[in-house]
Amino acid sequence: MDFVVLSGRRLRPNLCRTCIRRLAPRTSRSYASTSSKQPDIYDVVCVGGGPAGLSLLTALRANPVTAGLKVALVEAQDLRKVRGWKMPPDRFSNRCSSLTPASAKFLDGIGAWRYVKRERVQGYHEMQVWDGVTDARIEFEWAKGRRGGTIAYMTENLNLTSGLLGRLEELGGVQVFDGAKVEGIGFGDETEDLDLREWPVVHLAGGKQLAARLLVGADGANSPVRAFAGIESRGWDYERHGVVATLELEGEGWGGDDMKIAYQRFLPTGPVAMLPLPGNLSTLVWSTTPSNAALLKSLSTKDFIALVNAAFRLRPVDLEFMHTLSSGQVDELAWRLQHTQFNYQAIPQTVVGVQEGTIASFPLKLRHADTYIGERVALVGDAAHSIHPLAGQGLNQGQGDVESLTRTIEYAVSHGQDIGARMSLEPYNAERYGPNHVLLGVCDKLHKLYSVGSGPLVPLRSLGLNAINALGPVKNFFMDQAAGNGIKLF
Repeated sequence: MDFVVLSGRRLRPNLCRTCIRRLAPRTSRSYASTSSKQPDIYDVVCVGGGPAGLSLLTALRANPVTAGLKVALVEAQDLRKVRGWKMPPDRFSNRCSSLTPASAKFLDGIGAWRYVKRERVQGYHEMQVWDGVTDARIEFEWAKGRRGGTIAYMTENLNLTSGLLGRLEELGGVQVFDGAKVEGIGFGDETEDLDLREWPVVHLAGGKQLAARLLVGADGANSPVRAFAGIESRGWDYERHGVVATLELEGEGWGGDDMKIAYQRFLPTGPVAMLPLPGNLSTLVWSTTPSNAALLKSLSTKDFIALVNAAFRLRPVDLEFMHTLSSGQVDELAWRLQHTQFNYQAIPQTVVGVQEGTIASFPLKLRHADTYIGERVALVGDAAHSIHPLAGQGLNQGQGDVESLTRTIEYAVSHGQDIGARMSLEPYNAERYGPNHVLLGVCDKLHKLYSVGSGPLVPLRSLGLNAINALGPVKNFFMDQAAGNGIKLF
């Protein structure tokens, strides 16, 4: 890539090969070499060029304490396409994320926020959440004029990664191997100059080898780095798919800048959410059964729109019937709306269009690694944990990981520690594992709680929602959590 500039520094300033050999750990074990070729030596090698991996490298390069580290990025995609990403102002990608103000502050601190196309970012200040069975509701809205009143910012994932790459272009000093396939990860060898028998070595297609003092896995839920480290990831499939699409709303859309509202309704099959984008656009995230997801993707545009509007208006039993129809949802919705009462002011505006090619789905899973660290290995983002999207916290969890790991590496560098040693990495694991585990558990329990369509749990959960909505201090506490990297319950 034209912006990649190799720093030209050795492993550390003025560190000779003899010193590297002395610092590298020695053991009695030996590992078979896959190649006699000498690997390139790096302080940090990050596998994965998504938001988590790019944020980590940007943060390390932007910090004066860690800017001298020799770092590399390995990414399977051609990042030039991401860096040059452009879309018409009225077209939006279907893969969007909700960024908390705390995540935005971190991105601003490392200089990346100004590279994100702000005209494609939409903040919202209120959330309407309700039970689809009982209509019990909770309204999250900041008091008018309250400082920091933005709950979150909706942005396309590609907008964020493009902005991060723009910041890396400015910083320089990162060796990027994009369009590169990882053929394997193993341990190095001992030679006359180096002892890398305990160092991870990433083998790329074409024979390139990268030895890492610290190998970071930001390579997704099926992380090869996690597999190399022998770290188990446990969890389960929800037997649900997340359906996404970019929607067009009637009229001018969401109203003025102070009226942006996010809506989420809990249905027995899973929550359906409509989140604001700029103008009259919205992003849809609908958690539902695989069969329902398949039907939604097979429908005509008009019938798809009818089902989305029905999801926020009709009773679950009516919605369930509409999912049994292979077509004709437009007429069915029109008839059923004549016999259904609902509060027009408490639901999103009517959907009138869907952008072509944006309807897609993906399976939902919960996964959590047993630990985020190993000897010379750290995991961030989806490589460490995968969460149900009902809280919109997946990307924010990854940003929290990156911020914590950056501080951990900074402390190790400033105190002369080996940044890859497990003892040096332990503060990162201690800081992030517990909060992430709690958040995963809360979202999982909420999903299961609201999947119940009848029985004693239904009135109890409605009582809880109504109680929280009536207690201002409690509701404000949840909102403060939602605006940071804490636990966002809804």
